[in-house]
Amino acid sequence: MSEDRTGQSRGWLGKLAQAFSDEPKTRDDLLTDLRDAAEENLLDLEALGIIEGAMNVSDKQVRDVMIPRSQMVVVEAEQTPKEFLPIVISSAHSRFPVIGDTPDEVLGILLAKDLLPLILEGNLDQFDIHSKLRELTVIPESKRLNILLQEFRTTRNHMAVVVDEYGGVSGLITIEDVLEQIVGEIEDEHDIEEDDGNIKPFADNGYIVKALTPVEDFNEFFDVGLCEDDFDTMGGLVTQRFGHLPQKDEQVDFDGFSFKVLSADNRRIRLLQVTPKTSA
Repeated sequence: MSEDRTGQSRGWLGKLAQAFSDEPKTRDDLLTDLRDAAEENLLDLEALGIIEGAMNVSDKQVRDVMIPRSQMVVVEAEQTPKEFLPIVISSAHSRFPVIGDTPDEVLGILLAKDLLPLILEGNLDQFDIHSKLRELTVIPESKRLNILLQEFRTTRNHMAVVVDEYGGVSGLITIEDVLEQIVGEIEDEHDIEEDDGNIKPFADNGYIVKALTPVEDFNEFFDVGLCEDDFDTMGGLVTQRFGHLPQKDEQVDFDGFSFKVLSADNRRIRLLQVTPKTSA
């Protein structure tokens, strides 16, 4: 059995070596040989994709794949747990940059798992976010992805904040973002159910509602009749009621509901906290 396997291995290696007998002199030549080997069933297509991804990583910089600043989900140091927990729960992320007085002042990283003991013990009122901050890794936009991946492995960090040439925050990047350049998109259970969780119950008779929730779905969920003629999504409808593009923590009441903006960028609302108003 051992000799058979050894013979098969040598045969496979021999065929692969023969495919490279022309000694490729450039990376393009090497990729061509690898693709030819895949066509001859000497190399698995999935393995070929990983090899190509690994080779391309060295050509890419952090700025090419980072999450831009406008899409970052952050926690503000001055927020209470009651204020930031809806964002933590709805985003389903495991790490959150914590910012100070300005978006460019990133104090550290908050791990969602560090909140679990506090929730179980009911000590949220005594929560000191500064005591829970993890060390922050800051990198330039120009850093090569292959170098960043090696640094992630060495330091065991999973997230880094990206800064531009002036020192301002331009985005963030995770080890998953880098690995996806090699192995393709990595999906988890939250990705799979992303389209099914537009409206989620929250404490104190409240709900977390994605701004992209269709008005029709909102009406059906709450058994109400908000106008569906002018806007397709709740984000559009709420923005119209504000009369301007609202910022985080702004609030507006209409049609028996209180709508508070939990997350927004300079283009649109992303997340709402919705509380039905009880009749007097």
